[in-house]
Amino acid sequence: MNTATRETQAPVAVTMGCPAGIGPEIICRFFGREDSSVSGLAVVVGDMAVLRQAAAGLGMVLPIESWLPGQPVKRGIVPVFQVGPHRTEPVCWGRPDAAGGRVMGQCIEEAVRLVDAKACSAIVTCPISKKSLQAAGYPYPGHTEMLASLTGSPRVRMMMAGPRLKVVLVTIHVALRQVPELLSPEEIADCIDMTRTSLQRDFALAAPRIAVAGLNPHGGENGLFGDEETRIIEPALAAFAADQVSGPWPPDTVFHKAAAGQYDAVIAMYHDQGLIPFKLLHFQDGVNVTLGLPLVRTSVDHGTAYDIAGKNMADPSSLVAALDLVQTIVANRRQGGDPCAPAC
Repeated sequence: MNTATRETQAPVAVTMGCPAGIGPEIICRFFGREDSSVSGLAVVVGDMAVLRQAAAGLGMVLPIESWLPGQPVKRGIVPVFQVGPHRTEPVCWGRPDAAGGRVMGQCIEEAVRLVDAKACSAIVTCPISKKSLQAAGYPYPGHTEMLASLTGSPRVRMMMAGPRLKVVLVTIHVALRQVPELLSPEEIADCIDMTRTSLQRDFALAAPRIAVAGLNPHGGENGLFGDEETRIIEPALAAFAADQVSGPWPPDTVFHKAAAGQYDAVIAMYHDQGLIPFKLLHFQDGVNVTLGLPLVRTSVDHGTAYDIAGKNMADPSSLVAALDLVQTIVANRRQGGDPCAPAC
């Protein structure tokens, strides 16, 4: 998307994520880049004291200033929408706690409010600690479920998007033994339909090609290794044109074909089936996109990385990619006349 188009959009709200993780560091690295063409279009929803601590640890001189809705976003600074009181004690990097969990939850809530109020155009999230979030009293297993609740969205899907591969998951954060019982023709068909809608609306693909992975080795091998392919997955494909949606394909080959350009996206039956090949290709530049929300949300494709937090080792590449993609999706929705597209 060109710069002129971006300049007409409201800023993107970037949530800080867990204060003890690498979120504050990658935010500082992002705003401190020499190529900061996108930074003037983003505001941070977080704690100025935590960001100043992160910048100091990196040896970066960053002007971190308060921002309020309606104010212009000045280039060359880190504009911060302060959530709650400024932290008075230094963060202990790599050690999450309930206090940090409260801040994480509040950042997400405030970001949704900013988009609802048209003060921001979309949300990009930095990584959170699910354990700390729940310790702070938030009954959600992660970002996706919390955003679904805050926006009243009954159906959401996780898409992992990269330059070579896009993957959408039918089941997400569940034990592997639960996957077969959670699959149904209706659930898979719904996932396919939401994926097709996103590819058309968000990625401007008029006739997307979607491949559906099987569940079992070799796609079940005609029932030898399982019958979910014939009993559950094939009936889900019946409602779609064969030239647009195909499968179920053996999981050990379909991701390679998609990465080679044969398909625009792959529907994976469970978390690791889709994320292992995806992260092999896009560990640094992958983006998490939530489908089914009334707002646009992307996220970095990595966790809090407590083992390297505060050690000046965090790579902001995924944050850069998430911000770039969220701007593109917002622009594509507006150009497509989407009534739910964020206002300027």
